[in-house]
Amino acid sequence: MSAPWLANYPPGVPATLPGVAYRSLAELMDEAFRRHASLAAFRFMGRNLSFTEIEVQSRCFAAYLQTLGLERGARVALMMPNVPQYPIAVAGVLRAGFVVVNTNPLYTPRELQHQLQDSGARVVVVLENMAATLAACIGATAVEHVIVTRVGDALRFPKGAVVNFAIRHVKRMVPAYDLPTAISWNGALRAGARATFAPPTLQPGDLAVLQYTGGTTGVAKGAMLTHGNIVAAALQAEAWHRPALDLIPEGERPMTVCALPLYHIFGFTVNMMLSMRTGGCNLLIPNPRDIAALLWDLRSVRFHSFPAVNTLFAAIARHPQASRVDWSSLKLSVGGGMAVQASVAERWRKVTGSAICEGYGLSETSPTIACNPVLSDTYTGAIGLPLPSTELRVVDEDGCELPLGQPGELAVRGPQVMAGYWNRPEETRAVMTADGFFRTGDIGLMDERGWFRIVDRKKDMINVSGFNVYPSEIEDVVLRLPGVAEAAVVGVPDAASGEAVKLFLVRGEPGLTEAAVRAHCRANLTNYKRPRAIEFRDELPKSNVGKVLRRALREE
Repeated sequence: MSAPWLANYPPGVPATLPGVAYRSLAELMDEAFRRHASLAAFRFMGRNLSFTEIEVQSRCFAAYLQTLGLERGARVALMMPNVPQYPIAVAGVLRAGFVVVNTNPLYTPRELQHQLQDSGARVVVVLENMAATLAACIGATAVEHVIVTRVGDALRFPKGAVVNFAIRHVKRMVPAYDLPTAISWNGALRAGARATFAPPTLQPGDLAVLQYTGGTTGVAKGAMLTHGNIVAAALQAEAWHRPALDLIPEGERPMTVCALPLYHIFGFTVNMMLSMRTGGCNLLIPNPRDIAALLWDLRSVRFHSFPAVNTLFAAIARHPQASRVDWSSLKLSVGGGMAVQASVAERWRKVTGSAICEGYGLSETSPTIACNPVLSDTYTGAIGLPLPSTELRVVDEDGCELPLGQPGELAVRGPQVMAGYWNRPEETRAVMTADGFFRTGDIGLMDERGWFRIVDRKKDMINVSGFNVYPSEIEDVVLRLPGVAEAAVVGVPDAASGEAVKLFLVRGEPGLTEAAVRAHCRANLTNYKRPRAIEFRDELPKSNVGKVLRRALREE
């Protein structure tokens, strides 16, 4: 297939990745530990943790895991927010030759039980705050070993002890739990320090991560991401971000705001693995929903990169404390995980001076498929150009490529595309073509310059009397109305038109009325696109990265 996007690549960005120097993520991290030994890898609650500290502690954890009698490729579930123990555990699991199962710490017992059963995880590392959830379902799983950690475990004495005491006894954020055979995080590290670490030989095709995804497709399933997939994704991100990284003044090391959950593939690759590769530091934000605390943390450092989702950009830009942050060092604002809305991009640019560079990807693609040029100073509304070594095409229901400008399903082939779904061969065959393309389930189109634009999720498209209605278009229009904080659109059954448009709103100002919303929609949307029903809510259901879940609204 032709690749017209290559003619519009930013200067210095290669069309294809050069020969990959790493057989595994373990090799990528080992090189980072050597090259950047004394530099800070993570900053958490005012403390810097160096690459050497991450290396030593992850080696101890790897050695501890190897004493448990696990088979090669055993799955280890990690159930933590953005605390330093998470990247240490990731490095330890991968260096020991095992597989990371990224687990949302906000799961209910039912959701956690499904993931642990499906993955066959035999080990779980869990933050104490969420241990009660694990205790409620562990008996129905294959888990044999539990390591419990606390928020302050990576902080030096006495601060770590004070933090742990306050969380448990002052804020009472640790529900009672019963895990009688669990070992403490520090106990596991001490045991590992007495053991011998035996680095395994890993290959690019070996499984590295099970990244669970449900999206609009129903039951959560594990995308099998190999060492080669995520190494390629990190190198693609480095190549694409390089023009912005080169703007960081000499003598300043890259500092990335890590408000994305590291257990989500966006944060896993674009925050953690990319910074490992470049020697950058991540400012760990354990609770991005606390916008005031996040902004307070930003006032303490100079930061250069800020990957986030639309809802987080919007919440920060609306917050009155945002004006007190020094945004002058910010070189790159990367939007992903969900569509960035034009109104949010405009507000973010006004507050920070930085244009949001929107990208596109999925859990199944490690995650990034396409991105806008990082030095673009305007919001385009497009997902941009395919990354190096990535082929993207628009296909019909039969998989045949469609002409330029015609919408269809996006299909992608590249080194970052998953090996398949864990223990689900039929579902794998349903999304992977014979020639290696992954069908994304997203509707998009390509223009003559090779720029791609998402029209909407295939599953989210609404059919009103034979007309296709795309929720994201309506949401973007509604969000331009002053007084609207959040909006989500779904299709509901309608006897006359088959489906009708229903709009869910969160007020940003108390005076917003339904009549004002309807008048705004009449002025900006053709008749069949206008919401038939409007419902005001205090909040909208969201995923772990803040993506509004239309599926949950439809299921109601």
